[in-house]
Amino acid sequence: MFLITGCNGQLGTELAKLLPDAICADVDMLDITDANAVNKFVRDNNVDVIINCAAYTAVDKAEDDVDLATKINVDGVRNLAKSGAKIIHISTDYVFDGTGHKPYSPDAETNPVSVYGKTKRAGELAALENAQIAVVIRTAWLYSAHGNNFVKTMRRLGAEKESVNVVADQIGTPTFAGDLASAIVKIIPQLSKETSGIYHFTNEGVCSWYDFACEIMDMSGLSCAVNPIKSHQYPTRAARPFYSVLDKDKIKNVFGIEIEHWKKGLKKCIKQF
Repeated sequence: MFLITGCNGQLGTELAKLLPDAICADVDMLDITDANAVNKFVRDNNVDVIINCAAYTAVDKAEDDVDLATKINVDGVRNLAKSGAKIIHISTDYVFDGTGHKPYSPDAETNPVSVYGKTKRAGELAALENAQIAVVIRTAWLYSAHGNNFVKTMRRLGAEKESVNVVADQIGTPTFAGDLASAIVKIIPQLSKETSGIYHFTNEGVCSWYDFACEIMDMSGLSCAVNPIKSHQYPTRAARPFYSVLDKDKIKNVFGIEIEHWKKGLKKCIKQF
């Protein structure tokens, strides 16, 4: 039996479509920060594989909400990993400081510069150290037709305004949650001690947030102008990595995953609106 935690988020929603027999749990059904509740739930439902999409993801808010971010992103992951089930745990490009200028490999040195990034890195270690079989998948710039994300924000602003300002000096790769969900479904039957470890998944290609916004407006048929700005012109509570392109060779080679370009992923997402 499969268990999807954080099932109401962007990735959880896409996974639920592809795994109709899975148990889909949000916080109302299962509090992952309660170790006893996790163990009982896994045992009672004969859970074999947990796909953990549950996370504290409010990056700026986490700077002042360290305890809750730690409870969900570290303690919750440890509880799931100790339950005896295999685990696929979703992590983030924020485990890197973003000062590099070539794609980060899964074994590259981590150096998170925000509370969110630090808790997510600690969560990776909690998964790997406490589960017998654990795959950690780092992703970046995730979006879908559900929840709150950059694509939905740009489409809303694009319909309301004549122009928007978007940061042009942060570089990465957008990831359509539907494409990541499809990759996870292919990985599940290949979970083993040999394949345990850290992997990277985003769509292919590289762009800035500005480039991404331009493409969203264009594909959405919106005439809103996009103006490039520097990060210092849009200050945020938490520091962001300036460069967070992820090297995906390992996930392609080990699991036979094929990955589409980010523009193809965006086209699929926009069709869902």
